[in-house]
Amino acid sequence: MLYPVDMPLSDHERKLLAEMEAAFAQDDPRLASTLTGKARTRQGSRALLGLLLLLGGMVVLFAGLIAKVIAVGLLGFIIALTGVFLIATNLRFGGAITKGATSKKAKRASWSSRLEERWDRRNFG
Repeated sequence: MLYPVDMPLSDHERKLLAEMEAAFAQDDPRLASTLTGKARTRQGSRALLGLLLLLGGMVVLFAGLIAKVIAVGLLGFIIALTGVFLIATNLRFGGAITKGATSKKAKRASWSSRLEERWDRRNFG
């Protein structure tokens, strides 16, 4: 059955929705602020810092090349490399803040158990 997209909510439904939103914001304010776009996540700030370090390092690197001072060029390269590292680690984790690292064996077990479940559903279900 198709529902209209702009179907108005009743007063009771609006009240329930407001209560659910308030409970959600009280339960996990950090996630609520992230989803509403009111706060920048730590990983987003880390990517921005990485980008700024990359650009600043490139400027220092070129300044060292123009001035023909090896130490300044090397310092610029290290700064830019640090920026690339921050950006790469942000992309690798998908921007999610992880609490406690899980071991590779635990990841394999969950992956293999999911694979076994899919196999069982396909063949026996």
